[in-house]
Formats: sequence, structure tokens, C-alpha cells
Amino acid sequence: MFVLLTAYSLYQARILLTGPRIQIENPKDGQTVEGPLVIVEGQSKNIAWISLNDRQIFTDENGQWSEKLLVSPGLSIMTVKARDRFGRETEKNVRIVLK
Repeated sequence: MFVLLTAYSLYQARILLTGPRIQIENPKDGQTVEGPLVIVEGQSKNIAWISLNDRQIFTDENGQWSEKLLVSPGLSIMTVKARDRFGRETEKNVRIVLK
């Protein structure tokens, strides 16, 4: 019984053990865009705080987020950072090119 209880506890704690996760769905890394207005969308899990280019953004109850950005001609790098309630951080970068 103890082994089952320990296994179940570890299974339930997997979310806390993995830390914050970020997935950027749009735009894809290296994508070329036609206009200066870019909608950055993604999903996050196990977070307490999230930012896009060091500006706090907000998620819905499912962890989905969407933000509009104006980019300059040439290469632009967008950085999404997330932190969980234990202080662990993760960061993802997306590079896009405006024609």
C-alpha cells in the first residue's frame, strides 16, 4: 500500500517538479511576415508570472495567451519569460523577419 501511495504522490507532483512551460504557437521561429503588426500566441503551464519582451502579459484559465506587437523592418527577436511560484524560470525566443 505504501508503494502505491508513494507512486501516486509522485505522479501528482510531476507538474510541480517539471517547472514552468512555454509553447509559442504563432509566429514560428524564422518566419517572414508581410506587415508590421504581429500577433504572438501561445500556451503556458505551471506559471505564476509571464512576460513578452519584459512586459507582463496575462493568460486565460487554460493558459492560452495572445498579444499584438509592432515590429521594425528586418530581424526582430521576441522573448517570452515565465516563472513559477517556486521561482524557477524559463525563456523562449522567436526570431521573425519583416520584409
